[in-house]
Amino acid sequence: MSRKIFFITGANSGFGLAIATAASKQGHTVVGTIRSEASRASLAKSLPAVCPVLCDVTEFDRIPDVVEQAEADHGPVDVLINNAGYGHEGILEESSLEEMRRQFEVNVFGAVAVAKAFLPRFRERRRGFIVNVTSMGGMITMPGIGYYCGSKFALQGISEVMRAEMAPFGVRVATLCPGSFRTDWAGRSMIRTQRSIADYDAFFNPIREGRQAKSGKQLGDPAKLAEAVLGLIASDNPPPQLLLGSDALNLVMDRIERLQQEIETWKAVTVSTDG
Repeated sequence: MSRKIFFITGANSGFGLAIATAASKQGHTVVGTIRSEASRASLAKSLPAVCPVLCDVTEFDRIPDVVEQAEADHGPVDVLINNAGYGHEGILEESSLEEMRRQFEVNVFGAVAVAKAFLPRFRERRRGFIVNVTSMGGMITMPGIGYYCGSKFALQGISEVMRAEMAPFGVRVATLCPGSFRTDWAGRSMIRTQRSIADYDAFFNPIREGRQAKSGKQLGDPAKLAEAVLGLIASDNPPPQLLLGSDALNLVMDRIERLQQEIETWKAVTVSTDG
């Protein structure tokens, strides 16, 4: 792959840091967004080759200016890695709508706002690659992360439309759908709603405890994910979505099989509504 300019949101940790590290090692220019001066210092220490940019993806009005300045400083961006996001865990009945709003502001509105800042630039240049990081949780669901799955399902659907709309202009769009990886997603980065309804204790407490116990011990290696992302970008025919991790593969395949069975079981009712 020829040398490119990457713009990576949430570049100071997790997948963002892993992809920034791999891209830098291959000689690409990496512009990485961070949300605070503390994060800037941390990124400069761990990966000094990255060009840090202060940007909160929920400050929607600032994003076009941030992108314009980044391209003025470093040149036309070739690849957007829309990675910034976080996980929320909580039983639906216990979780506030404000928590849901915040989850969607970051994971959906923030990602779309950043993408929209690049769409006219990529369209006019007739090139560009957008990788929206969703999750296996954008294709399957699990109890206790309803807001998170909802946000990733939303971004997954928007990304598919974005892919179709940008294809005539030579702009490629793909989603990255990771399973469980050794990042801080289920650790310090996760927002957890305080428990309040005893009826859910027997059902949900083991789920929460199990997720916390596995944090940092997941099968997925972020460095290997980063290498896969670079391979995706170099591909002449990238897929609409790329599952990463054997758990993601197994869970999504199981969901597809169950969906096929449900469709077949209810097919007569489905077609009975035709006029």
